[in-house]
Amino acid sequence: SAPVLARVVDALAADGWCEMPGYLAASDAAALREEAIARDRAGRFRPARVGRAGGAARVLAIRGDDILWLDHDDPSPAVRRALAALEALRAALNEALFLGLVELEAHLAVYPPGAGYGVHLDRFRDDDARVVSVVLYLNDAWRPEDGGCLRLYLGGAESPPVHDVAPHAGTLAVFLADRFPHEVLPARRARYSLTGWFRRRS
Repeated sequence: SAPVLARVVDALAADGWCEMPGYLAASDAAALREEAIARDRAGRFRPARVGRAGGAARVLAIRGDDILWLDHDDPSPAVRRALAALEALRAALNEALFLGLVELEAHLAVYPPGAGYGVHLDRFRDDDARVVSVVLYLNDAWRPEDGGCLRLYLGGAESPPVHDVAPHAGTLAVFLADRFPHEVLPARRARYSLTGWFRRRS
């Protein structure tokens, strides 16, 4: 809705990040979770790698998730609704903040129990195309003891202050890709999300 989009845009403009519970409707989050689980069970996810191009490699000590890249013409209505909700945000950010965001690059991700992702930035040293990071969480009945929070280092360094985002279904986390180091803390149960980046022309 317009008020929710305005709140996210205002928070990003003021602070560079935002946590928005309920950004994705509960029914849409549930449908997308079921779609992700089905594709995971069908073996369509692939191990995530660190690095770029020929130098990319699976390094479990750094990153333990499996991912499935998404296209905007995906046949699943659940995927298309989630991507449309993020496209609405991209348009709102461009209109209000003139960021020049031209596309959304996105994948589904699952972290098996015990997996995490070490502290990192979402922008490559030699490529500034990624401007804004977005994560939609899909996990039902998530409890504090399940772990798996996204930890943002708000001071721009790997030290406090930090903000932890619990991966509750429908919650959106959005932040400037080059400003906030962050990590995914290990979870005690499978943790699903749709993760992406609003990009400008490189």
